[in-house]
Amino acid sequence: MADDRNISNRSSTAPNTAEIDTFLEKLLKTHTPSIHGRLIFALDATASRQPTWDTACTLQADMFREVAIIGRLDMQLVYYRGLGECRASRWISDPKQLAKTMSQIMCAAGETQIGKVLTHAQKETKLLQVSTLVFVGDAMEKNPDTLAHKAAELGRLKVPAFMFQEGHDRKVEQAFRNIAELTHGAYCRFNPGAAHQLAELLRAVAAFAAGGMPALAAQHNASATKLLSQLGR
Repeated sequence: MADDRNISNRSSTAPNTAEIDTFLEKLLKTHTPSIHGRLIFALDATASRQPTWDTACTLQADMFREVAIIGRLDMQLVYYRGLGECRASRWISDPKQLAKTMSQIMCAAGETQIGKVLTHAQKETKLLQVSTLVFVGDAMEKNPDTLAHKAAELGRLKVPAFMFQEGHDRKVEQAFRNIAELTHGAYCRFNPGAAHQLAELLRAVAAFAAGGMPALAAQHNASATKLLSQLGR
């Protein structure tokens, strides 16, 4: 894409309603309300991810629509693919522009580069506070200790990471859960190809990033209902 930045060289069982409820409950405790959210939307764009990438292209517009009456949501797309390629778009507040940007990207075979995503989020929030990091993927780098160190630093910067795992790999789950815990974020798994599950989670995070709990309380959708039910407990 024309306006992106290469950041490559910068220093079990299917999920059920209770599992997603747990994720949403954690979401309530991780961030304070604002009227201008800054959300890094990071995706694994290695070869196996093309179907999920195509789904995300459609769902990203829903994230903007959910927060349109709350305030403003600026989103930055970060992705990695191929042999060491890891890029970040400029900050975008127009869903059509983000959709156009995403439509120009094709997934390519390569290794995961989650560490670069975490490092990039650190650098961005040192320039201007990032509300939330969202990561969607199904695999992980080989050294979870390295990821844990980077995640801990992101946690100190008060940037919660919400790790969405597609699939059931237990090692990936452990690594993703650890990143979420160290950043005071949350983890949730969704079924491969389950667009409705991913959509629900992304809309919830977007609303929360832009307006905190009041924004969620004003929503009239399944995600908001689940969040409010957690408060009732």
